[in-house]
Amino acid sequence: MRTSTIERKTAETDISMQLVLDGSGKSDINTGVGFFNHMLILTTMHGGIDLQVTCNGDLETDQHHSVEDVGIALGTAFKEAIGTKESIERYASVTVPMDEALAEVSMDISGRSFLVYNVSGLKDKIGAFDTELAEEFFLAFTRHAEVTLHINLQYGKNSHHILESIFKGFGRAIRVAAAKNGRQGIPSTKGML
Repeated sequence: MRTSTIERKTAETDISMQLVLDGSGKSDINTGVGFFNHMLILTTMHGGIDLQVTCNGDLETDQHHSVEDVGIALGTAFKEAIGTKESIERYASVTVPMDEALAEVSMDISGRSFLVYNVSGLKDKIGAFDTELAEEFFLAFTRHAEVTLHINLQYGKNSHHILESIFKGFGRAIRVAAAKNGRQGIPSTKGML
């Protein structure tokens, strides 16, 4: 089973995380940021992964460190759990509707970190959540997971729906790209990723 346990402690956050790539969508998420918890639960369920996260962060400062550091921890856990990348699908491109919003999320488990984030029109906040932190989360994830991730909002009006379609798409992209396909070897003409 492809799993990882991460402990990450800094002066700003203290994170414990367990990831099971070949899971069943179970989650136990407590980042201290309610809307972000909701987004991670959606990712877990739609990704078919199991994820436990506890983050004690300096929320008296703001949410930035908690959200970014959870992205770092999840990227690190993903890279560790995916292992040698042998026999994985590698690529995924999914489009997810959420009411009036439609987002496309494409992933390449390439060993190269790159984020394209074409999302505009979000309100500054959803409840207490700073919406600009969604991009910071995905940037931290891609850097530490060493994946390429393209997130393109096709359209949408409601900020909650927009981010929900993105995080659901992120989960689905993980599920498809990380899936074992039964073929032998690394999915690259170079022989490595």
